[in-house]
Amino acid sequence: MKEIARSAYELFGIHVSRAQLTALDVYQDRLLEWNTRYNLTAIKEPDKIRVRHFLDSLACLSVMRGSKMERVVDVGTGAGFPGLPIKIIQPEIQLTLIDSVGKKTDFCQHIVEELQLKGVQVIKSRAEDLGRSYQHRQQYDWALARAVAILPSLLEYLLPLTRVGGAALAMKGESAHSEVHSAENAMRLLGGHLREVVQVHLPGVAEDHYMVVVDKVAATPDEFPRRTGVPAKRPL
Repeated sequence: MKEIARSAYELFGIHVSRAQLTALDVYQDRLLEWNTRYNLTAIKEPDKIRVRHFLDSLACLSVMRGSKMERVVDVGTGAGFPGLPIKIIQPEIQLTLIDSVGKKTDFCQHIVEELQLKGVQVIKSRAEDLGRSYQHRQQYDWALARAVAILPSLLEYLLPLTRVGGAALAMKGESAHSEVHSAENAMRLLGGHLREVVQVHLPGVAEDHYMVVVDKVAATPDEFPRRTGVPAKRPL
C-alpha cells in the first residue's frame, strides 16, 4: 500500500498518512472478501484495486482542492468509488453515497461502520429521486460519478444535486471528449458550464482516463431531473 502513498503525492500532491493507509488496506481486504459472495467489482487483484480504484478516486482531489467541498455526493457509487477513498483522505467532508443496488449500499455501510467514518450517509436510491428531494436538490458543493452513464444522462443526475457555485465531476475513459461535445445541450439546460477536461495518468494503466468538470452556474429548472429511467432512455 506504500506505493499508493508515493504515487498520490507524486501525481496529485496528496499526502496519505499511515493511519489512512491502514484504512485503505482494511477497505481493500473487505472488498476482496465481499467480492467472493457478491459481484461488487470486476477488478479483483490487489495491485489493480490500489491503482484503478483507490488512486483513480484520489485523482478527484487534484481538481477539488482549493474549492469549497463541505458536502459531497457520489452518484452510482458502487463499492464506494470515488467517494470513500476521498473521505478517508479528507475526513472533514460530509459525504453522501447513492446507489440503487442494495448489496452495494450494504457494503458501503459496512466499510463506513468498520472504519468508523463520521459524516457519511449511504442511501439506496435512484439519483433522479434524490434530485427532486428538497433535502438533496442543489445542496452539494461537489457531485461525483464514475462509470455510471453517458455524459448527457449523467449530468441530469449530477447537476440537480449541485448547488449554484458548486461543480460536477464525471470520471470518464477515452470517449470523454466526444461525450463532452454531445452533452453541450444538457449542460445548457441544466445550468452547467464546462470548466475543463483533465487527463489522468495512472501507473501501469495504458488507457486514458479523464475528469470532466462542469461548473454549476445557474439553477436547474424544476422539470429536471425527469422521472426515473427517462434520462438514460432519452438523453438531453
